[in-house]
Amino acid sequence: MQTIREPSYRKIAYQIAQKIADNEYTVGSKLHARSTLSVAFGVSSETARKAVSILADLQIVKLIHGSGVEVLSREKAKDFLNQAQKTSDIQTTHQQINHLIANQKQEIKAMENALTLLLEQSQRIQRHSPLSPYELKLSAASTKFGQSIGTLTLWQTTGTTIVALLHNGELVVSPGPYAVIERGDTLYFVGNETAVQAVQNFFYPQ
Repeated sequence: MQTIREPSYRKIAYQIAQKIADNEYTVGSKLHARSTLSVAFGVSSETARKAVSILADLQIVKLIHGSGVEVLSREKAKDFLNQAQKTSDIQTTHQQINHLIANQKQEIKAMENALTLLLEQSQRIQRHSPLSPYELKLSAASTKFGQSIGTLTLWQTTGTTIVALLHNGELVVSPGPYAVIERGDTLYFVGNETAVQAVQNFFYPQ
């Protein structure tokens, strides 16, 4: 997002106008020559000249050849500052809106990605045959380890049936109720579309 920057000479014009509005530079008084103003505000003579020209165009000051700058109107200085503040407020609001739009675009993109992932997962489940086993490697620790399939009552709890068990590199097809489940085993089981989550939650409760 691009930030709008005020040119230096306009910032100096604001500073001079502020001093006039605050009565530091009184109406009728003479300001220093542009070269002296440039030193006072720490800018180049050209920047000071442009700043004074803006104020002169708005009849806040008057350029007097050979005599510097005369302060004409405190009220117009205030009007100039008020208008500048309104413009600044509009720019700030515009930047805030752009920021909100950018955030909204990111959120919409994240939602699109999530919906795409959900659709892919749904399609995989739909394509999965009830007779095709799911696979779950039990790599993390669980309190269920060390117990037999019959003791665990996995079918009663999850509605799934274990059709094979990979233990220490050996695949056991149709393991009986006395087969013990250990960490590192891989289960192969059949069930409905919620089977994977059910077995996952069984061994690793949320």
